Amino acid sequence: MILGKSKKLPREGINSILIRGTNWIGDAILTIPAMASIRATYPHAHIAVLVKPWVADIYKLFSDVDEVIIYEDKYDTPAGVFRLASMLKNKNFDAAILLQNAIEAAIITFMARIPLRAGYNSDARGLLLTHNVKRTKEIRKVHQIEYYLEMVKALGCVSVDREMRLPTRINLQDARNIVQKYIPETNKDIIGIAPGATYGPAKRWFPERFAAVADKLSDSFPLQGILLGSKTDWETAEEVRKTARTKLINLAGKTNLLEAIYLISQCRLFISNDSGLMHIAGALNIPTVAIFGSTNPITTSPAGNKTTIVHQNVSCSPCLEETCPTDFRCMKLISVENVFAAAQNILNR
Repeated sequence: MILGKSKKLPREGINSILIRGTNWIGDAILTIPAMASIRATYPHAHIAVLVKPWVADIYKLFSDVDEVIIYEDKYDTPAGVFRLASMLKNKNFDAAILLQNAIEAAIITFMARIPLRAGYNSDARGLLLTHNVKRTKEIRKVHQIEYYLEMVKALGCVSVDREMRLPTRINLQDARNIVQKYIPETNKDIIGIAPGATYGPAKRWFPERFAAVADKLSDSFPLQGILLGSKTDWETAEEVRKTARTKLINLAGKTNLLEAIYLISQCRLFISNDSGLMHIAGALNIPTVAIFGSTNPITTSPAGNKTTIVHQNVSCSPCLEETCPTDFRCMKLISVENVFAAAQNILNR
């Protein structure tokens, strides 16, 4: 058994629920089945999610919530936490379910006097929760989708399909308009490339190898390559663009998250490091080549059934370090041919 018996939330008498969402794009995507489980258990409740602004569009687009409350920067002080708690108190939530693991979430909901407060007993916050779920060694080893699903199931929420069915909320015409905005002159299939990763360089495959894969693909298929990522990924993406022989369009830092989601939804193929954009592509069921080095594909591979994982088993991986402490062998052993073969196989289907 992954989780022991836990105190379950009541099915009756809960008319409004606050969910504290996770802070990063990939994590937010991986909580969507748990969110669906909460909705299925409380179909008539008003459900709000409290999230950082940069993941708000994930929850707006991919989850069935009634309200998105933005955790603004002004709340990142002791006085701000008090103001946030006061605002939440005025909303009279019956229950709070904390997907975020930090003690901060428990403190805020405790201060907001939300009667029922539930989540993993992580970060020494068990005493602040009315319903805590023990975070065992076993649960930390499962895929993150199951990690969040098992928590809400332990609280009495119903089982749901762990596979996400998200593309229905993508408006096709809006997506085509975004493509026309950023790639006005192409009639080729689009290949998306995400050469960055927020956590650190240990998650990033080499820019020159991304460029080489793009060149080999363009030699065999009529494709238009686009480079996606945040502003901090622009330099890496620009290095890929300059190194490649084929024409790539560097959109890193030029789109907002919603536009990036629309662009990914129109890709024939997506190639990415372990990143938030990789998880979006997987959740949209876009054929994806996902490159894993320092992180663990067993626990954080993308959702969907059209993903090919490229990973080399080495003794020190997964180290989960931001910067490689040794010789970066987990990425060096992943060749251009490895990634090209996975991409070619997808395109030939």
